[in-house]
Amino acid sequence: MASFVHVLPGMRREIHERAFRLALRVARLRRDPPYARMVREVVLRQMIRSAASIGANLEEATAAQSRADFASKVAIATKEAREMQYWLRLGHEAGLLREEEWLTLGPEAREVAQVVSAIARSASRPPGSKLS
Repeated sequence: MASFVHVLPGMRREIHERAFRLALRVARLRRDPPYARMVREVVLRQMIRSAASIGANLEEATAAQSRADFASKVAIATKEAREMQYWLRLGHEAGLLREEEWLTLGPEAREVAQVVSAIARSASRPPGSKLS
């Protein structure tokens, strides 16, 4: 079983930003039409996949066989919502989204992620526990 390595919060954000900037540099590596088309297709495919997965996991959660099953499905939806935000940001900064798309999709993705995350936190609490 692999162990989880905790990283200091500042260090964690730094590596996240470095990884994002690396992806952005690769996305912008070349501007020839075949490469630009491939980058656009990859980013859009990932956006669609993660956005669809949020709803699919929430739908599965409604048919959960137990509280733990429900919590697991909602936790996956939360991860997908965070991934969706990443792909939107990459699409925006790589110039793949029109400004109006970014201005509508970005806030909606953040709000969906916040709501799903709140549901996940609630679902992971023991039954009958009070909010802290």
